[in-house]
Amino acid sequence: MMTIMKYIKSTIITLLIVFFVTAQAPAIRIKDLASIKGVRNNQLVGYGLIVGLNGTGDDDKTQFMNQTLANMLEKMGIVVDAAQVDVDNVAGVMVTAVLPPFAKVGARLDVTVSSIGNAENLQGGTLLMTPLKGADGQVYAVAQGPISIGGFEAGGASGSSIQKNHLLVGSIPGGALVEKEVPLDLSKKANLDVILNNPDFTTSIRMAQVISDSFGAGYAQAIDSGTVNVLLPAAYKNNIVSFIADLEALDVKPDSIAKVILNERTGTVVIGENVRISTVAVSHGNLSIIIKEQPGVSQPLPFSGGETAVVPQTQVQIREEKSNLILLPEGASIGAVIRGLNAIGVTPRDLIAILQAIKAAGALQAKIELI
Repeated sequence: MMTIMKYIKSTIITLLIVFFVTAQAPAIRIKDLASIKGVRNNQLVGYGLIVGLNGTGDDDKTQFMNQTLANMLEKMGIVVDAAQVDVDNVAGVMVTAVLPPFAKVGARLDVTVSSIGNAENLQGGTLLMTPLKGADGQVYAVAQGPISIGGFEAGGASGSSIQKNHLLVGSIPGGALVEKEVPLDLSKKANLDVILNNPDFTTSIRMAQVISDSFGAGYAQAIDSGTVNVLLPAAYKNNIVSFIADLEALDVKPDSIAKVILNERTGTVVIGENVRISTVAVSHGNLSIIIKEQPGVSQPLPFSGGETAVVPQTQVQIREEKSNLILLPEGASIGAVIRGLNAIGVTPRDLIAILQAIKAAGALQAKIELI
C-alpha cells in the first residue's frame, strides 16, 4: 500500500512539474517586466523611542537609550542626568518606511518598528515622534503612533510562558506623514529609459521591437541587456502619463537562461523550460543499513560463581534497492527528463542528487543554483 501511495505521489509531482515547465511561456506586460528609470521607491530610516511598555523595555545596560531619553526630556525643559535614568518601560527602536514615487506632502506611509536594545516585548507601546531620513540625510517623513506586533506573550509565576509571533518587531499602518516630496518631473522628458527587472539581451530586443511595432519604427532601441530607450511620440507630447500607461500595457514574451534551482533543506526542485541534456545514462539506488539492538540477560549456572549480566543482542541487515539504468537522449526536453527519472522511481531529494551528478558529468546544459 505504501509503495502504491509513494508512486501516486511521485507521479502527481511529476505531472505538475511537467505541466508548468513544458507549457509555452506567455507574454507578460511591460509593467511586470520593467520599470521607468527614476520612478522608484526611496528607503527611509530613523531612530526613535517607544514608551508605555509594561516593564519589558530596555534596562539600564542600554546606555544609548538612557541618553536619548535624557536628551528628549531636556528639549522639553526637564533636565536629568542620563546616568540616573533607570526605566524599563521605554525601548530604543529603529523605524523604517518606504517612500513611493510621487508621494505628496501629507500622504501617509506604513512604518516598521524594530528593537535595537535588549527589550523583551514591544506590545502595547507607543512610538514618539520620529523623523525619517533618506540617503541624503534629509527628513522626508515623521512617524508616531501606537504599534501593533500581531502577537502576545503570557506567563505564570513559575516561569512558564507562551508566545505567539515575534515580539520585538511591530508596525504602524499609516503611521508616518510625508513632510517633503522627492522632486521628479516627467513632463519635460523627451525620452524614457525602461529598466528590465531581469536583464536579458533577448528580452531587451523583443521589448524594443514590440514598442516600435506599436508606436512606430525607431521609437525604441535596446541599449543593453537591461535598458530600452524609448522616444516620446508627438501624439503624447503633452500627456506623458498616458504614454507610460499605454507603454506598460504592451505584452512581451520574456526569455531566460536555462537554470535549475535546488533547495536541499526542503527537497524543492525548480527546473526552467530551456533546460536540456546531452546523452547520458542514469541509475540511482539506495543502500539501507538496518541495525536492531535489544538487551538480553546472561544467567550463570547455579554454584558456578558467575554473575548475572546484561548482554546486548545485535542484528544487522543490509538492503540495497534495485534500480534500472535508463538512457536520456541528447537534447531531451525537461518533460522527457522528468518522465525518464520518474521511471526509476526517484523522489524530489533523489532528483537533486541526480541533477548534480549529471551536471558534474557535463551533460546538463543549464546553470545549477543552490538556495
